[in-house]
Amino acid sequence: MKDSSDVQAIVAEIRDAVRKSVAPPYASETIPLALHEPCLQGNENAYVKECIDTGWVSSVGKFVDRFEQELADYTGMKRAVAVSNGTAALHIALLLAGVEAGDEVLVPALTFVATANAVSYLGASPHFVDSEDVSLGMDAETLDRYLSSTVMLRDGHAFNKSTGRRISVLLPMHTFGHPVDLDALTAVAEKYHLTLVEDAAESIGSFYKGRHTGNFGRIAALSFNGNKTITTGGGGALLTNDEDLGRHAKHLTTQAKVPHAWEFVHDAIGYNYRMPNINAALGCAQLEELDGFLRAQRALADRYERAFSPIQGIRFVKEPPYTRSNYWLQAICLEGADLEMRDAVISGLHAANIFVRPAWRLLYKLPMFENAPRMDCAVAERIEASLINLPSSVRLGERVETRDADEP
Repeated sequence: MKDSSDVQAIVAEIRDAVRKSVAPPYASETIPLALHEPCLQGNENAYVKECIDTGWVSSVGKFVDRFEQELADYTGMKRAVAVSNGTAALHIALLLAGVEAGDEVLVPALTFVATANAVSYLGASPHFVDSEDVSLGMDAETLDRYLSSTVMLRDGHAFNKSTGRRISVLLPMHTFGHPVDLDALTAVAEKYHLTLVEDAAESIGSFYKGRHTGNFGRIAALSFNGNKTITTGGGGALLTNDEDLGRHAKHLTTQAKVPHAWEFVHDAIGYNYRMPNINAALGCAQLEELDGFLRAQRALADRYERAFSPIQGIRFVKEPPYTRSNYWLQAICLEGADLEMRDAVISGLHAANIFVRPAWRLLYKLPMFENAPRMDCAVAERIEASLINLPSSVRLGERVETRDADEP
């Protein structure tokens, strides 16, 4: 932990870099900068009003069908299924990937708790994996080395030598919208007979080698929470290139009800995970604006990168090579920071009306997961102690003043 004067100097450097980077009028120190606010300036009012005027506000309606089709088209997937939230999408994705009670699922230690919660819903256990510094996501190389001594292959399945449990799924997450090394992780999954499922909750609009995230696993999950790149208020979606799997996902998320004019016939344990039409209406309007949102986020990232590059001891987190990130949440890492220093810097920035946040607490530090299996997570611990998410709202990237005429 640096002394208080050092922390104050770091806070001042970050404050000035942030205010220099954001669009007017947000450069003024009197205006609070939230972490990530939704931008609802398109057809949201018109589409929601249509739902209200027609009475189609619940779980069926034309906007649900439209949203699903437009999601599939945008991501290049064969099927999208809209659901009530991203955690529900993860739950169904893992269920359809074959996760069973007693299994283990390889999960990043550095992720939002929903990733591990969805595993637990199925009676399985998260098995925590370390991160790498570029994408902030799973490190395929260290994971491969770890599994080579941890796993025993038998009858086409991987088993944890220590616990005897089957490891059934590899579940990487695209941290803050930055795609992980999907080629390397796909190779690990194939080597150890694991099903690859993508937690793409944060990565709508992100591409790996020209393909949208979600295209690499058997099935993927998206989130449209209020702070995501696009929002439906609350909502999520499943993505898959397996038509049969997509149909089954739609069936299970609508209470497994067999279509009939009046009979109530249900042929499996189903879930009330449907997205209401009124939320899908928001989603349709937001998709219309997505390209503009992405341009604004990238423009903000460019300005942040330039503003922080001269500052010693602070690294702006850039998209990995061969990817195009949505830059959902912009981030910096403080060289040599510990948790106490990180929190002191965050506190100072909050006092300056800049409402940053840390990355999540590593999941094996939470009481319900403290006994879960894990590899050494030294890199994830370093990221946890050093990373700060910066204000990332779309409107902060929209800039029209003269001195930015040559900027993207």
